[in-house]
Amino acid sequence: MATSLCRTLKCLQSATCQNIKFARLPVLVPIRTKKRYFIPPAGNVKQKSQNDQETKARAAGMVVRQQYIERAINISCTAGIFDPYIPPEGDARLSTLSKEGLKQRTEQLRQSAASQLAFRKIKDHDPEFSTKQFPALAQQIFIDAHAALTQFNKEKLHSLVTERCYPEMVQGNRYKTLRWRFIESLEPPRVVHARCPDMISKGNLYGQVTLRMHSRQTLAIYDRFGRLMLGDEEEPRDVLEYLVLERHLVNPYGRWRLHGKIVPAWAPPKEPIIKTVMIPGPKLKPEEDFEDLHYQVPKPKAVQWYK
Repeated sequence: MATSLCRTLKCLQSATCQNIKFARLPVLVPIRTKKRYFIPPAGNVKQKSQNDQETKARAAGMVVRQQYIERAINISCTAGIFDPYIPPEGDARLSTLSKEGLKQRTEQLRQSAASQLAFRKIKDHDPEFSTKQFPALAQQIFIDAHAALTQFNKEKLHSLVTERCYPEMVQGNRYKTLRWRFIESLEPPRVVHARCPDMISKGNLYGQVTLRMHSRQTLAIYDRFGRLMLGDEEEPRDVLEYLVLERHLVNPYGRWRLHGKIVPAWAPPKEPIIKTVMIPGPKLKPEEDFEDLHYQVPKPKAVQWYK
């Protein structure tokens, strides 16, 4: 009886061990996955050109979208000054007996004839335009625009200057203090040039009027440390400028705005700007103190920066 019981237990033990061994074996079940038509190239394989990759993708049935490189444009103003006015050298009239004077007179006649045609187009869209009243309006726009620039009034400045002129006026003015003042006009401003260019379509006209303004102004620019960089608040200077104002003529809500400035080739160069720079001191060790070294700051060399 005892021997038969032992044999039975041994048989059960061997059977359970075999079942446990079979249960631990991994079971592989085949599963169908999505077929991939386009396989991206591996990292260690030599890279192919973009055209080869597009060709392979089209052969696999994939649609490659065409990329359009587009740039936004602004139709409220033009991108530059059309046929800019060329101021005579020294702003003085030469004698017509000389070769240079005759050439200057011929150029003035050509520009004045084209300006008369432009005035007619401007008056067709703006009946209130007048060459006698416009200089005073343009001068006030110039004064208000520079006053808004010194006060950093962006909303008012956008209404007085065009989208082309705005970045040119505010460039480099960050962390700076501007002090500008209009004192008086040395000569009455006058219109010297006018053009009516079109953009995109033939009827989309823009009016550009060049104004000659000789005035007395003061300008002072301070850096973020409060040090004077350019000019002087107490020293007025005589300034001769050629301003360009523009208006979108076909827009019933358009207005005259400052568009740019013409700088003659014979104009004197700008004054250098004095900048504040940091002079590096000696490298200190953790146990050293700057006061114990009695370090003398060397005198910096004269360096000029031009704006």
